[in-house]
Amino acid sequence: MGIEVAVCGATVGELAAIRGLFDEWDRVFSRFRPESELSRLNRDASEVVVVSRLFASALRTALSAAAATDGLVDPTLGAAVEAAGYDRDFSLLGDDERPPGPPSPGKWRSLRLSERLLSRPPGTVLDLNGVVKSLAVDAALQLTAGDAFVSAGGDVAVRGGSVVGLPGDGTLRLLAGGIATSGKTKRSWRRGGAVQHHLIDPRTGRPAESRWDEVTVAAGSCVGADVAAKAGFLLSDDGPSWLDDRGLAGRFRAGETVVTNHAWRTELSAAA
Repeated sequence: MGIEVAVCGATVGELAAIRGLFDEWDRVFSRFRPESELSRLNRDASEVVVVSRLFASALRTALSAAAATDGLVDPTLGAAVEAAGYDRDFSLLGDDERPPGPPSPGKWRSLRLSERLLSRPPGTVLDLNGVVKSLAVDAALQLTAGDAFVSAGGDVAVRGGSVVGLPGDGTLRLLAGGIATSGKTKRSWRRGGAVQHHLIDPRTGRPAESRWDEVTVAAGSCVGADVAAKAGFLLSDDGPSWLDDRGLAGRFRAGETVVTNHAWRTELSAAA
């Protein structure tokens, strides 16, 4: 997944199980491993395919996220992120003078998933990175028996309380659940003379134009926080109120400016 995973509170056996979980999920969902299930599926020209139980479960979550965000978090943006230039492991990306490829808006409503049977239009390129990392973090925490936390690339799941660093500056104590940050500061590159990033706006099929650098959300699970953070980022000025409408605490950073929504301020005030 191109990230560092930190675990605290696990036994030696639990840590080994967590390492195995991330290895397995990388083998299934990596866009950069030609033998991964995702890569094989995207190469398969069949309109109907049978997927593994793990793949079906993650895709089902991705489709639920798409429905909950009115398509803002969309699992069909693989072609769009590749057109922006993110077609290899991030560590291998460099400046590319070629212009971006054609835009590819989202089309999640065209997918049909019944148990393990997936139907999709020809040419659909799936990318489940909108939910996979945070789902893996939640699943990893479930492999521990006591108080613990799992952190992977800015996504954190906690049981029993832990101090979590915030983008830019500051910390908070997360008692339980998850916290996630989505933004353009860590994964950006240049293509055709313009800065590109991995958060695609499914309405345009291009990297989103958002006023925010990063959006952080706390929720009952890491995947819930991650999906909401992506939606908040993509909604730009409307992000804080969108989260408030759903009772989710959000922190929005643009350069040195930090904006928090009502739910964030209320939660911190109650904790204090």
